[in-house]
Amino acid sequence: MIAPYPKIELHVHLEGTVRAHTLLEIARRNDYPLPADTVEGLAELYRFTDFRHFIEVWILTTNALKKEADYRQMVVDYAAEARAHGAVYLEGIFSPAERVRHGCTWEDVFEGVCNGAQEAKELHGVEIRLTPDITRGFTQDEARETVEWSARYRDRGVVGVGLGGLEAEFPPEPYEPAFTLARSLGLGSVPHAGEVAGADSVRGALEALGADRLRHGIRAEEDPGLVRELAARGTVLDVCPLSNLRTGVVASLADHPLPRLAAAGVRCSISTDDPAMFDTDLGRDYEAATSFGLHPRSFYEAGVHGALCDEETRQKLREIGDSYAWGPALDR
Repeated sequence: MIAPYPKIELHVHLEGTVRAHTLLEIARRNDYPLPADTVEGLAELYRFTDFRHFIEVWILTTNALKKEADYRQMVVDYAAEARAHGAVYLEGIFSPAERVRHGCTWEDVFEGVCNGAQEAKELHGVEIRLTPDITRGFTQDEARETVEWSARYRDRGVVGVGLGGLEAEFPPEPYEPAFTLARSLGLGSVPHAGEVAGADSVRGALEALGADRLRHGIRAEEDPGLVRELAARGTVLDVCPLSNLRTGVVASLADHPLPRLAAAGVRCSISTDDPAMFDTDLGRDYEAATSFGLHPRSFYEAGVHGALCDEETRQKLREIGDSYAWGPALDR
């Protein structure tokens, strides 16, 4: 069997990586009533009608995660899965305020995820950095607490904060104070924008939130001037092709903006978003992306450029990319 080429994943919600059989096991031990009690039932639940439906299901299912051990397990398990598809570096997202609203402590969430990242590196050799999300629609106090707790764990691999959730209902601008605080505390800015809302959302994330990188960003193509600006800035978009298909953001894979954005000079990395919920994995999303005739090395190099890691780690990632014999063939 040919070993998979090296991959960098910058956009993966760790709660959405938990495969159905593991989620059922965690729900049972936490006495949490999932809306389905079989693998098949969860698969049916994951047939999303639109983005709002996806968010509703995401909340219902991921709140089965309750304890430090649950968060540690989700990180370690996903590192093993991603490594099997060639991952050498991940930036994992998690939503601590969502968990706290449902009875967890900030400390349990952060300790579990950070302990999992350390264990994953030891067991599977995958470098993991962490970028907790502020949840759209939550209070400004919760946004500030997310940032403050994130800063406490900078020495444990937390490198930035994001903004996730219902993008169309909650534009980026009101979260400017939280992201100003994040930058003052040495954290990067990696908001979701340009997924279910258009170019104005992307521009707001760049200007109000000082985005270092954009999660999704694909609807920037609705404004050619913005596309040119993204290319000139070198801003990396974390593109998740199969996620966009599953949530109805694109009508078909053939309609996906990825090849047009790449042709315009925009740097694009490739990620799974919520692989357990979107019936995908890192290999399949890269396969979808390369089906447009784009070379996987371009996605890897965008990942190196966009990662929020320290320069020593970035140099190691460059060396991994340079030492791999990519060639013209697109293996998985």
